[in-house]
Amino acid sequence: MCGFTGFLGFGTLQSDNILAVAKRMNNSIWHRGPDDEGIWKENKSSIVLAHRRLSILDLSNAGHQPMVSNSGRFVIVFNGEVYNHLPLRSDLKTISANGKARPSWRGQSDTETLLAAIETWGLKEALKRSVGMFSFALWDKKERSLAIACDRMGEKPIYYGWQNGVFLFGSELKSMRQHPSFQGNINREAITLYLRYNYVPAPWTIYSGIYKLKPGCFIQIKLNDQSKKPPVPKEYWSLEESAVTGQTKLFEGTDGEAIEELHKLLKSSIGGQMIADVPLGAFLSGGIDSSTIVAIMQSLSSQPVKTFSIGFNEASYDEAFYAKKVSNYLGTDHTELYVNPEDAINILPKMPILYDEPFSDPSQIPTFLVSEMTRKYVKVALSGDGGDELFGGYNRYTFADNLWGKLSIIPRPLRRLVGNTILALPSDRWNKIAKPFEWMIPNRMRVANLGDKLHKGVKVLDCDSLDEVYKLLTSHWNDPSSLVIGAKEPDFFKLKSKSLSFFEDIERMMLLDMITYLPYDILVKVDRAAMGVSLETRIPFLDHRVVEFALSLPLDMKIRKGQGKWLLRQLLFKHVPKHLIERPKMGFGVPIDIWLRGPLREWAESLLNERRLRSEGYLYPGPIRQKLEEHLSGKRNWQYQLWGIIMFQAWLEKEKFSGNSCSC
Repeated sequence: MCGFTGFLGFGTLQSDNILAVAKRMNNSIWHRGPDDEGIWKENKSSIVLAHRRLSILDLSNAGHQPMVSNSGRFVIVFNGEVYNHLPLRSDLKTISANGKARPSWRGQSDTETLLAAIETWGLKEALKRSVGMFSFALWDKKERSLAIACDRMGEKPIYYGWQNGVFLFGSELKSMRQHPSFQGNINREAITLYLRYNYVPAPWTIYSGIYKLKPGCFIQIKLNDQSKKPPVPKEYWSLEESAVTGQTKLFEGTDGEAIEELHKLLKSSIGGQMIADVPLGAFLSGGIDSSTIVAIMQSLSSQPVKTFSIGFNEASYDEAFYAKKVSNYLGTDHTELYVNPEDAINILPKMPILYDEPFSDPSQIPTFLVSEMTRKYVKVALSGDGGDELFGGYNRYTFADNLWGKLSIIPRPLRRLVGNTILALPSDRWNKIAKPFEWMIPNRMRVANLGDKLHKGVKVLDCDSLDEVYKLLTSHWNDPSSLVIGAKEPDFFKLKSKSLSFFEDIERMMLLDMITYLPYDILVKVDRAAMGVSLETRIPFLDHRVVEFALSLPLDMKIRKGQGKWLLRQLLFKHVPKHLIERPKMGFGVPIDIWLRGPLREWAESLLNERRLRSEGYLYPGPIRQKLEEHLSGKRNWQYQLWGIIMFQAWLEKEKFSGNSCSC
C-alpha cells in the first residue's frame, strides 16, 4: 500500500524546476508511504513518476519504486497489493509467451511480479490474471505511452486529467494541486451530485477537467497526443457483466453446499490477505461482516488475532459492547476506544484535507479514529466492508422485500396522510414512544433509532416505483439543483448501469450500490481514513472470486423470511453463537444529530451563516437555514442533509476558493 503521482508533459516548467515540483507533489502524500520515496524522470519523453512507499511485502530495497522492468522497457509506480503474486511467479517461471525470456527475480515484491506479468502477457491480460486491490501508472518506453489502471472493485484510488497542456495523475487530488499547471476550477455540477449522495461519484471530481478512473478500467495516453481530450477508459473486468452472467447461471446447489463454497472462498481470500511482513490485525464492530472475517482469521491463526473497535457513550450508537463479546468468545487480542464529542471536534479540521474533495459520510469520523488507534499496534488491518452490498444487508433491501409490495397497493392520498401523521411528531419522540415496547419485538426485527427511520421513510409513501424508492433512500437532498447556484444536476441515476432492465427490483438495488455507493463512499472513506495514518486496509469480501460467487446466488440465499445476509449468517453461526450476533442493524453510525445541537453547534452555525453563504456564491442560504433552525429546535432531524452542507463549507474554507474561481 503506497501512493504515487506524476505528470506527462513539462508545460512551462524549466528543467531545473521539474524535480522540485515532483518532490513537492510526492511530499504532499507522505502519509500514504512514509517508509521510502522515489522519483523517476525521462527528459526526452517529458514524463515524471513519483512514489511514496508503505513497506508491507519485501521490506528490502528490492521493493523500491519507481521500479523498472527486467528488460528496461516499463517503469511503474504501484499502490496496493497483488495477493496472488506468488502463484503468478510460478506461472511466469514455467510459461514463456511470444518467445520472451522468463523473468529473473531481484526481490520478493508483488510490484516486480506485476511488471514481469505485463512484459510477458501484456497489460490487459496481466490485469485479468491479477487478484488484488491496486492502482498504478505504467510508462512504456518503447511505445512512449502512459497507462493508468484501477482494481476491479475500486479499492485503490486514481485521479487524472489535462491541465494547461500537462497530463496530471495521482493517488490523491492534493498531489496534483501542487503542480503549477493545476487550475483548480470548482465543478458546480459535481456539487449537486455530492449534495445528493454525500460523495462525488466517478467519473466526476470536484475539479473541472479532473476525473476518477472507474473500477475495473485502464486508460492509455500517447506522448504525441495533441487532442488533450480525456482518454476513454477501457474495461478489463465488468461488475455488470459478472452480475448478468451470475443471474443467467445461478448457483444450483443446496443451502449446505452454498455455505461450504462461501466458506472455502473466504478462507482463501482471507488467508491470502493475511500474508504480510509486518504486524496485522482486523477491525471488529461485532456485526455480521466483521465478525465473519475475524472468526475465519482466528481459525487460520495460531496466535490471537489483534482486533480493534470503537464505541460511543450514546448507547443507541454504541456497538463496542457487542464487539467485545465476540472478541471474548473468539479469543482475540482486543483493543477498544470510546469516542466523545471532543474527539470529533479535534479531528474535524483534518477531514477536508484528508478527503481532498467534499465528502460527508459521518462515519468518516469513527473510521479515522479507529484507524488511528489501530496503527499504533499494527500496519495492516482487515475490514468487513462489502458484506452488505454482496449479501443483501441494507435495510432498503429488506424493506423492498417485506413492505413495498403491500404499500404500493394503498392509494397514494392515504399514504400521504399517514406520512403527515408521522411527521407531526419529532423523531426523538418516536424513539421514546418505541422504547418501552422493544422487549416485545424479536431481536432480528428491531430497528435502532426508529424515529429517524420513520422520518426518513415518510417520502417513500409518495413513490410510484421501487426505483423511485431507491433513489429517494440513497439521496440526502432530493433536489440539489435548487441549492447550488448556477448548476444543473447531471442525470447520474441513468448513467449508473447499462443493464438495469435485466435485473429484478432488489437485485437491481444491490447492483447499483455495488457500482456507486461501495466504491465512491465506503471504499473512499476507508482508504483515506486509514492511509491518513499510514495504515493498510484489506477487504476480503471484495476478492472478485467472492464477488462473482455472490452475484450467482439466488436472492433467497441472501434475503430469506425478511432477513438480509442469510447465507453469511449461516456461515458465521458455525463460528459464533447466534445470540451474540442477532440484534438491530446499526451501521457505523455517529450521533451527529445530538452533537449539532450541542458541542458542534457553534462551529456549524458559523459555517452556515447566511451572510457567509451569500458571499461565497455557491449555495442558496434559504433552504439550508430553514433545515438548520428546524434541527436545532428538535422539530426535525436533518443531520445528514446538514452534515453534507457543513462538510462542503469546511472543505471550501480549507481550499480558500472564492466564488469567482468556479467553472460551471
